[in-house]
Amino acid sequence: MRDPESGQARRPDNLTLANWDSAPNNRWAYQHISDFLPTVPIGVAIPMPLAPAEAGLRLAGLSFDNHRGERVDAGAALDASWTDGFLVMHRGRVLHEDYRNGMHPGSVHLTQSVSKSVVAALAGILHHGGSLPLGRTVAAYVPEFSGSAYRDVTISQLLDMTSGVNFPEDVADPVSGIGLMDMAVGWKSIPAGNKSPASVRQLVASLRQQSRPHGQQFEYRSMETEVLGLCIEAAAGARLADLVSRLIWQPMGAEHEANFAVDPEGYAIADGGLSASLRDLGRFGLVYAQDGWANGRQIVPEQWVKQTRIGDASLFPPRYRVDRPNGAYRNQFWIADVGGSVILALGVYGQMIYIDHRRDFVGVKLSTWPQAINPAMRIDMQNLMSGIAGSLGPI
Repeated sequence: MRDPESGQARRPDNLTLANWDSAPNNRWAYQHISDFLPTVPIGVAIPMPLAPAEAGLRLAGLSFDNHRGERVDAGAALDASWTDGFLVMHRGRVLHEDYRNGMHPGSVHLTQSVSKSVVAALAGILHHGGSLPLGRTVAAYVPEFSGSAYRDVTISQLLDMTSGVNFPEDVADPVSGIGLMDMAVGWKSIPAGNKSPASVRQLVASLRQQSRPHGQQFEYRSMETEVLGLCIEAAAGARLADLVSRLIWQPMGAEHEANFAVDPEGYAIADGGLSASLRDLGRFGLVYAQDGWANGRQIVPEQWVKQTRIGDASLFPPRYRVDRPNGAYRNQFWIADVGGSVILALGVYGQMIYIDHRRDFVGVKLSTWPQAINPAMRIDMQNLMSGIAGSLGPI
């Protein structure tokens, strides 16, 4: 249902923890996380104005090759991909800004796993400051995890998701992996009589199984980011949302207050709990496009940003090479093609920050796809961003 005046989806009458992130309910829920889940704010200070380009970007007539190699109209692709917000920046200036599904410049939208890349930026800042050595183990930061399978995983392995801890991401099994996490963070209800851990900290402490040696290969698991976030809090002696506000959001000149959804113990959900505005996500992308600089200052260490662009494709097992034959994962960012210039922050249901540092280009796409994962549509949106960047002229 939509409000006849605003055109925005109204809160569904049947909204529950079981269905809030499923279509069509996610069309409303992703812009209103604070209305039904506990959150903590990410404060702002003095906004950095986003400069518009002298001539904006015209999508009319712009086309790109989709995942089938067919030529597709850019505007039609946005229309067909459940777009909520779309932003293009080039050389620090806004070329195109588009709001749909009731979004507006002040709206915040759940970013899902784009959150991981923000948390990794925090790790880089703290590492540069000396409080987060990458070779230290999880148990050295959080002694209560000394009995967990994560005890001897290093911060570096968490950042690149190369631990050997057994925690499956791809099967929503209520008694293992991501199904347990959904209950631990409070995004799904724990069935009556179920003894599942009731917080992220409890879940990490309960994990005992290891499937391979640490550091051997990449496997995408959101739990790696949660453990990283808990280590960051221990290293900094502060809560994650406060650190994001103080070290990233305020220094980069964020325009709108963001928020993190929190688990039952008040811990910010590091792997996917960030809700932020389209413009501020563009600002964050700009930090990585411009070697860590924004708002006239160094936000993230330059060396950290440069290292994030360097990945090892050999760590990808075959299933990740199907649509990323030469891709990699580094510091909680996806590398589109090792040796290329594009990194991406990605989240389920169609969240994307596309960063091409050689072109000084940032594209942000906020969406509410009907499916959590749609590889074909993700490739199409990545190709759309690449096509727009290429249309702006030579590097």
